[in-house]
Amino acid sequence: MNQLRTLIKSFSCAARGIATVFREEQNFRIQLAGTFLVFMGMIYFQLKIWERSALMLVIIIVLVLELINSAMERFVDMTSPRLHAQAMDIKDIMAGAVFIASVGAAVVGVLIFFPYFLVMF
Repeated sequence: MNQLRTLIKSFSCAARGIATVFREEQNFRIQLAGTFLVFMGMIYFQLKIWERSALMLVIIIVLVLELINSAMERFVDMTSPRLHAQAMDIKDIMAGAVFIASVGAAVVGVLIFFPYFLVMF
């Protein structure tokens, strides 16, 4: 019973963290909106299982990186009261990681959805 409580508390903490990022980070909300559109496209176009898997993987990578980026930003702000050049570098590097993942995800999305759009038109 104690293990179940610990597990429930762990899930609760994770949900609270995701909710915090959702409330406070505009980019996360934009990425979730994009996720919703991709899911709608996956349903509409009846994608193959490997296409769905690839899209799910890149979506998860982008969202997880955004969560890590948000955590790193808070950590840097907490430990670096004065804006330090290296603190700015850490934030920029993390933002760059999210950007690269997002561009990569967009490329994967275009490669998968483009043939389906061609058939439509």
